[in-house]
Amino acid sequence: MPIQTTTNLSNAVRAKYDGEYLESLMFRRVYDMYAVGIKETLRKLEAGSWLASSYVYNYLSDMTPATSAISQSVDLIPQVLRDSTGSITPTSRADAIQWSESLDLQNYTGYGSARFKAIGKNEMESIDLLAQSAALTGGLVKRPAARASLDAGTSGHRFTDTVIAQMAARVKALKCPPFDNGSLMVTVHTDAFYDLLQGGNVVTIAQQVRPEILQNQKLGQWGDFTINSTPWAKVFGAAGADNASNVATTLSSAANALATSIVVASATNITAGAQLTIGTEETGDTHYATNEIVFVDDSYTSGTTIPIIGEGANGGLRFDHSSGASVRNADNAYPAVFGGKASLVKVYADSIGEFGSAPILKESGVVNQFSTLGWKFYGGYGLVADNYIARGEYSSSLQA
Repeated sequence: MPIQTTTNLSNAVRAKYDGEYLESLMFRRVYDMYAVGIKETLRKLEAGSWLASSYVYNYLSDMTPATSAISQSVDLIPQVLRDSTGSITPTSRADAIQWSESLDLQNYTGYGSARFKAIGKNEMESIDLLAQSAALTGGLVKRPAARASLDAGTSGHRFTDTVIAQMAARVKALKCPPFDNGSLMVTVHTDAFYDLLQGGNVVTIAQQVRPEILQNQKLGQWGDFTINSTPWAKVFGAAGADNASNVATTLSSAANALATSIVVASATNITAGAQLTIGTEETGDTHYATNEIVFVDDSYTSGTTIPIIGEGANGGLRFDHSSGASVRNADNAYPAVFGGKASLVKVYADSIGEFGSAPILKESGVVNQFSTLGWKFYGGYGLVADNYIARGEYSSSLQA
């Protein structure tokens, strides 16, 4: 008698979780929203070696405005346009998880759903990091102080309506292309956004003139800028001014993802409720994707074993950290990215897709006793030109 199993219904099982994969895949697009794809180059790039190839895009200069009357005796001299180029070097990204058949047999339902969500989240986060890197490496930058001097206790170092107006003037004067509705966009972390709401002007204008811009403490638009306030925005953790009660220590032993405590070499100045950054300080254009910010649990009193609350699924760490990783409490630097729909350009392999492949599920082993779920992406992001995107960097009063 034929028996119905997950083996002969494998397509149905995958379809069941594809929705959860796609939900995770799309939920955190942050810096990709500034990018426009260049589709006509995809097949050309796929025909060569991706890692050795680059896409070169061309710029033409504007014509100089005509300021003289037409001569009645001498012909006019046609203008000569100048040109320049930029380039994107595509790269590859991929990751996967693997499990044994016995895990499915013993605990299929929970893990079956969770692994598709984890793969989708990992894929989108990894690809968006490429867009983030392109968005945060432009040369048009304004800071109220050097990054290492941004001070949470200094009101002039914070993200306010005034700095939005300043940056609006810059990017509009430089002819940054807007979105289709004529607006531009600023992406900023929720900690910096807090200061915008607390500044007073926003709330006053919302209450007296434009109540539609402020609903449930969310600001949809300020001036010409749609505000994308998200906890997924980049933070340069502990890259600002040192705290008066400075914490500058390291992990004395490795800490794994989901750990709810860390062990440090020195607990000097660590107190309950303190905010700590684990990882290498980000100076200049250096980016470390696994840096993370945690808070010291209120139960902590003393000792080098520090109970923490972090962004992991269980309230612990999100990532693994090696022994010797830096642990600091300096103020954070919060970059705000100002741009439009074509501030970045992106290329990608058409056969794989703009946001990477669909989940790839494979069985392996002599008797197919192992399963692997993964994804892959071929492509890259680049800054169109330095006048198409601007960056401000600020502190947040939440750390004062």
